[in-house]
Amino acid sequence: MSYSCTSRGNSQDPSSAKKPAGDNPGRDAGGTDGSADSGSNGSPKQTAAMKVKKGCNSTDVGVPVTTEEDLLGSAVITPEDVLGLQKITENYLCSPDENVYNIDFTRFKIRDMETGTVLFEITKPPSTDKAGEKRDIDPNAGRFVRYQFTPAFLRLRQVGATVEFTVGDMPIENFRMIERHYFREKLLKSFDFEFGFCMPSSKNTCEHIYEFPPLSEDIIREMILHPYETQSDSFYFVDNKLVMHNKADYSYNGGT
Repeated sequence: MSYSCTSRGNSQDPSSAKKPAGDNPGRDAGGTDGSADSGSNGSPKQTAAMKVKKGCNSTDVGVPVTTEEDLLGSAVITPEDVLGLQKITENYLCSPDENVYNIDFTRFKIRDMETGTVLFEITKPPSTDKAGEKRDIDPNAGRFVRYQFTPAFLRLRQVGATVEFTVGDMPIENFRMIERHYFREKLLKSFDFEFGFCMPSSKNTCEHIYEFPPLSEDIIREMILHPYETQSDSFYFVDNKLVMHNKADYSYNGGT
């Protein structure tokens, strides 16, 4: 079975104040297309609604500062732990084996919300492995993405990111993503999204609406001149425990 939903997340420059998320419920939950198809067992359709929390950072909510070294030695990593990080991580903070829920991201699309233009789209190819066939697979395969955009991307105010993912045979409670973007040692944006509950053996499609804070012309110029020094960590939690960690880097000199 599958369901889809649209959500909004907020970001901020760490030096700026928080803004209200707004109180239009139609922007924060799935609409008429947010229902699940009936499965083969004839289960009824279910409506999916997703609540989204504001992006935050350690300086304005009192979250203690943490380091990557501290977290690599922790048995359990929580959302508050990663919100205290001051720079991009050099390593993955959890192993692929900790994804015991078999969450698998199969499609990703980025579009400009103002024009509807698709800026990036990738779909995971179907597995071609034969039954019982063993292969040597990089355990970190699929955990890193490299993006190349034009300079105009840095002046977009609102971007929609559609993700499609499947879930294994266990239900997922309180599925949450925290995504933190850095340029060199500077935290640019912090996003915090709650997926909520995901049914077992489900295929899910969600669109996150990113509202970007304005960047200074000096920062924009530096980000264009230094490709792939803009990086992000995406942390995924189930019941406040880190189960997945993906990374990405970005170039904004495409077409130049």
